[in-house]
Amino acid sequence: MNKYLERLYNGLIKENPTLVLMLGMCPTLAVSTRAMNGIGMGLSTLAVLVLSNLVISLLRKLIPDQVRLPAYIVIVASLVTVTELLIEAYLPSVYEALGIYIPLIVVNCIILGRAEAYANKNGPLLSIFDGIGMGLGFTVALTLAGGVREILGSGTCFGLQILPDTVEPMGIFVQPPGAFLVIALFIIIMNAIGIKTRQRKLVESGCDGCCASCASKCDTPKEAAK
Repeated sequence: MNKYLERLYNGLIKENPTLVLMLGMCPTLAVSTRAMNGIGMGLSTLAVLVLSNLVISLLRKLIPDQVRLPAYIVIVASLVTVTELLIEAYLPSVYEALGIYIPLIVVNCIILGRAEAYANKNGPLLSIFDGIGMGLGFTVALTLAGGVREILGSGTCFGLQILPDTVEPMGIFVQPPGAFLVIALFIIIMNAIGIKTRQRKLVESGCDGCCASCASKCDTPKEAAK
């Protein structure tokens, strides 16, 4: 797979920051009451991720290790301030819905984590694609969670009536417990898909699942040499 497409795939599926790495859970649980809120927070985080990865990658050889994290925070805080002002000016309804969670993007562990784990070690173009992949993964997770919670909790999605009037919405899904239930359901699905994939690979490789009887066959060449 092309290394740039791999960064997108990793962010969306393999290393989804919310459903796999369990990062950024505070905004995920707080703002995912509606699908539109999820899109707003996700795209805001995506913009900051891409720009911060780009700037940090360009400056990675100039920033001393002793002040690396403070420098990252200054860069991210500057980008978040610009993003917040743009949202307030052009998307006031989104700004009111997200509230304090926009400034809190500064300390979102997804952004600082990618800056330290990837942008600090790779070139600008790869870092941009890494930011896009992680940002899209975060946006998709928030939008799906917000959509499910909005449908089950209020019977609507993006302002459209989904459930018939005869069906009583379950108010718990627009409350904090509903966020935990929906995110847990998505994580279960992701894990189930991962388990099936791993089992399929084991079967295709001829493994019967009994490690005691074939432990020697599972050794890597380096371990076998020892």
